Amino acid sequence: MAKNLILLGLPGAGKGTQADFIVKDYATVHISTGDIFRANLTNNTDLGKKAREYMDAGDLVPDEITNAMVADRLSQADVEKDGFMLDGYPRNEAQAEFLDNYLTENGKSISATLYFKVSDSLLRERLLGRGRADDTPEVIDNRLEVNKKANLPLVDYYDKAGVLNTIDGGRELAEVYHDVRDVLDNL
Repeated sequence: MAKNLILLGLPGAGKGTQADFIVKDYATVHISTGDIFRANLTNNTDLGKKAREYMDAGDLVPDEITNAMVADRLSQADVEKDGFMLDGYPRNEAQAEFLDNYLTENGKSISATLYFKVSDSLLRERLLGRGRADDTPEVIDNRLEVNKKANLPLVDYYDKAGVLNTIDGGRELAEVYHDVRDVLDNL
């Protein structure tokens, strides 16, 4: 049966790396909101045009546009067949509620939420090690605080829903992935 997964974690927690491993070993479709946005913008879809108006003004794209893009992607044949792994969505509780309602209306649900928990000091170290010009200690600290405000309520939300699996993301990649496999193999 298709698995429907959500990946949660702060920047530098290793979501992308673990997602690559999951895609190789499990038949699931990796859906990154960044990829969805790029596809809608590149293809100049109606949703892409609406999103671009906000982005060009330097504003956040409203939830209703983001939700519509995600719903459109979740309705495609590959996702219907193989399930999905969401990375970067939902970003807030309103989006999580929209996703739950959308899935329920379509006879689906979240199989598991994987929350990669990593200490702030290790996240800072990892992010500084990426060598991006905008990754100064001050910018990284701000990015982590902003993301905590968004992520931590989602951790509580999915914990209450009974689908949260907290994984220590501060260990070696193979150890982290071993725990991921334990969760996925027991769904």
